[in-house]
Amino acid sequence: MIRRLMITAAALLAGLGLAQAASAAPPPIRDFFKTPAVQAPKLSPSGRYLAVQVAGKNERLWLAVIDLKTMAAPKVVAGFNDADIHAHYWVNDERLVFQISDSQDGSTRVTAPGLWAVDRDGSNYRQLIMSAWAANDAATGSRVIDKRLELNWRFADTVNGDGDEILVGRLPWAEDKDSTPVQLSRLNTRTGERRNLSLGLPDGVVGWHIDSLGEPRAVDTVLNGRHRIYLRQGNGWRLWQDQPSVRDESIEPQWFGPDGQVLVIDAYQGYNAVFKLDTITLKAETQPLLSFKGFDFKGSIEYDSEARRLLGIHYETDGIGTVWFDPTMKAHQADIDTKLPGTANRIACGRCLSSQNLLVTAYSDQRPPVYYLYKPADKQLRPVAALRPEIKPAEMGQRDYHRIKVRDGLEIPVLVTQPAGGNPVKRPTVVLVHGGPYVRGTHWAWEPEAQFLASRGYLVLEPEFRGSTGYGSAQFRAGWKQWGLAMQDDLADTLAWAVKLGWADPQRACIAGASYGGYAALMGAIKQGDTFKCAIDWIGVTDIGLMSSIHWSDASEEWKRYGMTQLVADPATDAAQMRDTSPLLRAKEVKMPLLMAYGGDDRRVPIKHGTDMKAALRDDQVLEWVVYPDEGHGWRQLKTNEDFWGRVERFLARNLANPNPQP
Repeated sequence: MIRRLMITAAALLAGLGLAQAASAAPPPIRDFFKTPAVQAPKLSPSGRYLAVQVAGKNERLWLAVIDLKTMAAPKVVAGFNDADIHAHYWVNDERLVFQISDSQDGSTRVTAPGLWAVDRDGSNYRQLIMSAWAANDAATGSRVIDKRLELNWRFADTVNGDGDEILVGRLPWAEDKDSTPVQLSRLNTRTGERRNLSLGLPDGVVGWHIDSLGEPRAVDTVLNGRHRIYLRQGNGWRLWQDQPSVRDESIEPQWFGPDGQVLVIDAYQGYNAVFKLDTITLKAETQPLLSFKGFDFKGSIEYDSEARRLLGIHYETDGIGTVWFDPTMKAHQADIDTKLPGTANRIACGRCLSSQNLLVTAYSDQRPPVYYLYKPADKQLRPVAALRPEIKPAEMGQRDYHRIKVRDGLEIPVLVTQPAGGNPVKRPTVVLVHGGPYVRGTHWAWEPEAQFLASRGYLVLEPEFRGSTGYGSAQFRAGWKQWGLAMQDDLADTLAWAVKLGWADPQRACIAGASYGGYAALMGAIKQGDTFKCAIDWIGVTDIGLMSSIHWSDASEEWKRYGMTQLVADPATDAAQMRDTSPLLRAKEVKMPLLMAYGGDDRRVPIKHGTDMKAALRDDQVLEWVVYPDEGHGWRQLKTNEDFWGRVERFLARNLANPNPQP
């Protein structure tokens, strides 16, 4: 049973300071993967209060609020003794909502995050949506007056203004038909009263687009292999776009302003860009408002609900940045960048133009994020907290993006992490393959896995192989049905590029990755024995056929029927290719040391992938095998990370003969 903890924690102020002392020894594993003492700071709409997640008793994440005017000790306003607060949001300056996440110790799994509301002083606490853990918690003592929503409801968004309402969505149950839509409602966080916004929905709604006033303006549907977008028209919905559900270029809404302005994402010179929409023709204007050569737009809108103005657009290319349209915010950004010249600095604010404080997150490739407060009134900037103050930037590797041409002439990005000390000659190397695979897998900011490997002396190469998204339609489309084929060639070509530059030792290279990255590591062990000397697979797919045949996986039937057959392989027409690109069916060909790790509670890649592969290997295969029974699709517990990355460290030292392995 979850028990709520209500305490004030003056001692937490110590966790809000920056690191001052540091050891000369290399950083231990736990410094890379433990729960941060302070994380996820969020300003209230007025900018007077700061809500943060803090490490409480037993390293559980609690929710605390700081009054930035009085700077009194932070007060913990909510927390549980057997769960972590996962996400929190300001409803208004007086009230917050929050969700919980999986437990860190693995004792219980949360299948529904629930939703709770609380005032900033810890009063008026209320559960709004049930959680799997709280199902037996008699919050009201009577089912008749219990207004908590069922487990399949989720928090959707806040509503601009001073009211107590938020937006919540009802997800279909697993046994519902594919055509069952995701519904949307307004929910009062004080009374529990709900107002339905879902009248007349088309079938198969999977997402909503909300305007600046918190009203629904468009919906996305995915059904029978088609992706459709409907615009709100009176009390009904008008079909606007109708395209295949797997697509590389499409127009879709990004933001609906209060004055009728609409911003959309559309293709421009092979990349997605931001356009203004002609609301009469419903077509994007000819020239984009914001575009970046070599990158699809990825970002968010900064809108001041009090001034009712679009202030700027945050974006990510090879790093993060913001285009400010408002001159005041542009001046604030310039002043902050002058004061923090060594980092990329992102401003967050509620009512930005009248806010008492602006929250600044300073990003760097060699230092985890540091949080600052900027006061527009006197232009003072002061540090508030560091995500991982134990990490010393001088011990971290430099991370840089490069673009390389692979064997067929396609150009792909590669993020390279050099160990501290500059560009050495012929380093032992790890090619670290991202999961997905149809995602953007790398980001320039500090990242624990790559930096951990670099701290142990390894050059880390993270290729954005074909099929990765975020780099234009040509690169995405080039990866369709290329598992184990051209996608695999890109990994070998990345290593060859680094060898040619003199950075990587061709005789000391290992391939590693999780999920799809684990699949690629196994295929590297099978097909690229002359390139790699060892392979590390965690939670990796071992057979494409299992992805469509295992009925208890969390993959939807829509994805299996339409997405996977177009992007990965179609069992009806690609049977020969699936056999050739199945690590499971070619397991006897592995002739290099393997490290394999799986989560016993993984529903994305069920453990059968791992156990079947283990059973299919040769009897004399050099294999280190580990199962973490309480983990899912990725490691959440510190003890798991310490064990796994310790194994990785020793495995690499044995097989790549690292001249300076850490104990």
